[in-house]
Amino acid sequence: MAELLWTHPRGKAVGQLLLAHGAGAPMDSAFMEQLTLALAASGVAVARFEFDYMAARRVGGAKRPPERADKLLAQFQAALAHMPAGPVWIGGKSMGGRMATLLAAAAPPRLAGVLCYGYPFHPLGKPEVLRTEHLGTLPVPLLICQGERDPFGTREQVADYELPASVELRWLPDGDHDLKPRKASGHTHEGNISAAAQASATWMAASVR
Repeated sequence: MAELLWTHPRGKAVGQLLLAHGAGAPMDSAFMEQLTLALAASGVAVARFEFDYMAARRVGGAKRPPERADKLLAQFQAALAHMPAGPVWIGGKSMGGRMATLLAAAAPPRLAGVLCYGYPFHPLGKPEVLRTEHLGTLPVPLLICQGERDPFGTREQVADYELPASVELRWLPDGDHDLKPRKASGHTHEGNISAAAQASATWMAASVR
């Protein structure tokens, strides 16, 4: 596993977040960069890492799909073991967020909560195949920041789900899977990412009081 890529806020952090990337883009993709900077501006210390299949691309490897969930979870756990002492939040974009929830279900020590950005509630085009059953087993709270028209779980679809009380949803207006709204909506991508980051920091601070 490569070293953690840290982005620290000015002043004292409200908490430290281990953040995983999505299935198709690296830890320094445009979305991950924007989100990380917004989180740091809101007071969150962010540590990013890459799963092995993605890191292999940096040394000339061909594009490849994600590895099996068990391998991804082992790599996530290894990254978590490198986090400094104190409470830790884990999370990620899309697939990375889903892996964070699966890891949290195993109740690793020091875990304070989970944050997901664009949670894949179901595979693309298969709304009947839900990925929510394990969410009720999490020993810590979960915050999901989701675009209202995310094709992996729209606001209308998720309204029909029976989610546990420990799951909190923050909806970003007209956002897609990257939280990006359409121009005609009157909202901006920067605004939605900033709102997600601020909600994350507020939620993290509240969860340790």
